[in-house]
Amino acid sequence: MKQLEEAIELRNSGSHLEANELLVRLAEKFSTNADVQYHCAWSFDVLGKEAEAVPYYELALKLGLNDSDAKGAFLGLGSTYRTLGEYEKAGRVLEEGINRYPDFLALRVFQAMTLYNVKNYEKAMEMMLLTLTQTSSDESIQSYRKAIEFYAKNLNETWK
Repeated sequence: MKQLEEAIELRNSGSHLEANELLVRLAEKFSTNADVQYHCAWSFDVLGKEAEAVPYYELALKLGLNDSDAKGAFLGLGSTYRTLGEYEKAGRVLEEGINRYPDFLALRVFQAMTLYNVKNYEKAMEMMLLTLTQTSSDESIQSYRKAIEFYAKNLNETWK
């Protein structure tokens, strides 16, 4: 769709308000187009209007997106809920995304932030440490990978 491509180009070039205005019009006109709804949500996020992004993310996921965009929508909606202080909703959305896309590790990072916000520090730290060992190419991290993964699950243990 030419108008959607134009809106994405506007967003990518930094014309965020213009992109948002066009995407809102498109979202109204094409209310069953998941791609339009997703990009409209994204345009609100870019403007720092997270609460306004929520219904567009929700509708985009309900309508169905390709895997690449669905990953972004799960992350966007979960992150948005988290920034709005709706931690339970954030956790549910991010968990659903993790279950559907276990190799999309960015979801785990945002889930760890949500766990931190609900004071589940141990689980948040475990998730971050395990994600670190899976993603880091740093030689020193990899040389201690087994130890980090062990301690990630035993952070409160002491051995005397």
